[in-house]
Amino acid sequence: MRKEWEVAHTVTEELVEGPPTRRANATLTACPQGNHLWCIGGEFFSEDGRAYFYNDVFRYTPEKDEWRKFISPTCPGPRSAHAVVASPGGGGKLFLFGGEFSSLHQNSFHHFRDFWCFDITTHQWDSIDTKIRPSARSGHRMAVWKHLIILFGGFYDPGISARYLNDLWVFDTQEYTWTQVELKETDSRPSPRSGFSFLPCADGIVLHGGYCKEYMKGKRPVGVMLDDTWLLKITLPTDAIASTPTTLLSKAGPSNTSKFSSKPIPPTSKAPGIVFKWEKRKRPSDAYSPCLRSGCTMTLWTSKGMGVLFGGVTDEDTSEEGLESVFWNDLYGYQLVGKGKWTSMTLRKPKEKGTKKADKKKPKQQKWAQNEDNEEEPKDGDEEIESISSIASRGPQPHQQQSLAAHSSEEISNMDDPLLTIPLVRYNAMLAVLRNTLYIYGGIYERGSREYTLDDFYSLALDKMDRYVCLKKSDVVIPDGDIESSSDEDEGEDDDDDTDTDDELDDEAETETLVEFDMDAGDKDDVIPGKAINSIPEVPDEESPAVSGVLPTSEDRIEEDQSALRNQAATFMGVSKDSTRSAEDIQSTPLPGETLAMFYARSRDYWSQKAIGSSNNKGKQLRRDGFTLAEERYAAYKPILKEVEKILQEAGLDEEEMRKGAAGGPQVSGGSGSSRYRK
Repeated sequence: MRKEWEVAHTVTEELVEGPPTRRANATLTACPQGNHLWCIGGEFFSEDGRAYFYNDVFRYTPEKDEWRKFISPTCPGPRSAHAVVASPGGGGKLFLFGGEFSSLHQNSFHHFRDFWCFDITTHQWDSIDTKIRPSARSGHRMAVWKHLIILFGGFYDPGISARYLNDLWVFDTQEYTWTQVELKETDSRPSPRSGFSFLPCADGIVLHGGYCKEYMKGKRPVGVMLDDTWLLKITLPTDAIASTPTTLLSKAGPSNTSKFSSKPIPPTSKAPGIVFKWEKRKRPSDAYSPCLRSGCTMTLWTSKGMGVLFGGVTDEDTSEEGLESVFWNDLYGYQLVGKGKWTSMTLRKPKEKGTKKADKKKPKQQKWAQNEDNEEEPKDGDEEIESISSIASRGPQPHQQQSLAAHSSEEISNMDDPLLTIPLVRYNAMLAVLRNTLYIYGGIYERGSREYTLDDFYSLALDKMDRYVCLKKSDVVIPDGDIESSSDEDEGEDDDDDTDTDDELDDEAETETLVEFDMDAGDKDDVIPGKAINSIPEVPDEESPAVSGVLPTSEDRIEEDQSALRNQAATFMGVSKDSTRSAEDIQSTPLPGETLAMFYARSRDYWSQKAIGSSNNKGKQLRRDGFTLAEERYAAYKPILKEVEKILQEAGLDEEEMRKGAAGGPQVSGGSGSSRYRK
């Protein structure tokens, strides 16, 4: 048994040439012992629309400039937008919760709610299974405060509509239990969000910014960028109360509810508790605070008690069809203690060497700018480049940011201006501070209508602030000609899509949208989500079992039927998210978690009109005819709905959550002008 266990838990370690492959929404975590960086998971979307999700574990050693990859038989599944924190206990551990996954062709998608622990000394993963735990989500954040892991926010999108969260959970690393913090309805708290910054300090946890979507009936969802700052103040019990032989965790409320209290418990209580309270910080009036943005990353600089923020994107809805985006590569610091204060972390100009006579012999530097073709050209040589302080005072400009990062490493080494070492603008980059050095890896860069996932790797000595060091140059090739406006191209695509969709709906107004397709007709994953798929008669090919004379067994048939049903369910989830469907199609299609009564109540008028066209009955009999039609449609979809519910249950949603989503009805998700999730 010991040998079998060792084989099942053997971890292989291999030295790799460089950083991980191109990816975004991974985690880059500083080792609690201060020796390494750990990179886990991430996602990459290729140009042909395929999605790649990773579950590999990489370790970077700065002293050796060395990357190592660890492969374990027992490890979390591939995912992105998860949360990872480091704890020094037990020789050092990494805790991972949640995240999201998509199939290769993006016709199935789900969130995780599993919780894992990675032992840094043995490099082994262990799953932590608890009855009480947070719901499935991604885009959430976690932070370690003393022996507690604090989790907040995130979002989940089960295929009906995205729901953003603002619940607060605490995991005790000593007792290995999850507990939800119970707050009064009158208590102030941050609004639901994802993709925010969440950093520990002496008084508790500081939350800043984030992103969410507002859903309004009959309108497309609108992305909302947040720039508010909150302190989750954590107060331990007094020494007198803490000396009692009971746990610090308060099981407040009814028995077996397992929730923290937001109110102090009297000294006479047998279960003294930790007090959690949200306090909103006033936005500073100084000129150094970053502009409104999302997709930025903030990491903790422990020795200075400061958060370091890099990059991000500012989205502006210019119209119903267009979305203008400005990307950043600037650096800011935020003092976590006290009232909080932003500082602009600009690179320091190197001291001039030599005498004034030698300086006069130096040629004047040229100022770079971009022309209409996005190519760099030197301007008039009489104009000297702006000083670092003047640029920092007004913030980096988008065109300038791109030009500063367009030079090769050889050119940068020969230039004295540290501004030319700044990385390319991006959002959703991975960021970590190890000792006094900041490391930046990957992220997403957008140019025109195209997105490029990066794989470059930079370091910056925060105590010197002299220049960025490119540890690995990006291998991503960005064509010069791809500069079309994303809003213009999207608008053109939408016009074409709308025309095609209108024609299809006119020709197929009476076509039912029961999801059926030929499992043998090409690649099953090539089904296009969001389009109604009519029944296709199955034609056996020459290599099918029926033609070759080999009859499939009953087990094979069951397995094939189950596989076909799972693919139909995945396709149905894609169809249910299509915002171009007609109102008639939406009303006549049941939703996951929706009972027959819920379905008929939502679409009663539609079925009554259907019954009028097919019978001459009136009154109660007409309503019965309509109910019969609804019942038939529901029965036809029932096997697919059951399979969809299984998929959602695997993603961590319970029956109540699915019914809540169904009760809200289908939401318009997406649209050409809607921005992406900022995770």
